[in-house]
Amino acid sequence: MSALINVNGGNVEALDIMLLLTVITLLPSLVVMMTSFTRYVVAFSFLRTAMGTQQAPPNMVLVGMALVLTLFTMAPTLGSIKEDAFDPYTEGEITQEEFYQAAQVPLKDYMLRQTEIPSMALYCEMAGEPVPETEEEAAELPLQVIMPAFVTSELKTAFEIGFLLYIPFMLIDVIVSSTLMSMGMIMLPPAMISTPFKILLFIMLDGWHLLFSSLVRGINW
Repeated sequence: MSALINVNGGNVEALDIMLLLTVITLLPSLVVMMTSFTRYVVAFSFLRTAMGTQQAPPNMVLVGMALVLTLFTMAPTLGSIKEDAFDPYTEGEITQEEFYQAAQVPLKDYMLRQTEIPSMALYCEMAGEPVPETEEEAAELPLQVIMPAFVTSELKTAFEIGFLLYIPFMLIDVIVSSTLMSMGMIMLPPAMISTPFKILLFIMLDGWHLLFSSLVRGINW
């Protein structure tokens, strides 16, 4: 027997409300596991560590920037979900099961375009699924296989970006440390001298612009 709740004169199934509450509860995990958020926030963390600025920018700012870029990157995918799944469901044209299936298609397409073949093959092997040879076969894989493969690829990409970010700042640390040692100023912390030079280099190169544009353009649209 279907339970109904009267909301603003309309009948809303209790199951719909439970589904909505479940999605809201899992939303932070879904953002991390199924979007480009992980790549952005890890890259920003590497940048802050490489510059040696401690808590500047603070974590809230880094997460906020990652969320803004994630929304920008995921806009086409979210638009497809709204058009192909959410709107038909709210108009009563499709069922909950059909909504779930339709919403998966754009997400799978996005995640598969960012996923490396070795990562996909690894999780297919562990899940007992055949390794897909075409895009159509890959789209038929379940989310429990695609999601970990996607996150693994995103973490690898984020660490590669972090490595590239470290190189110029590490060179500044080496130069400053060598200079201080040659001058006999061993007791002076190198970070005290190198940090202002790192910040100056980042400003002169318009670092935020370069980083944001590189991260967004690195996404396989």
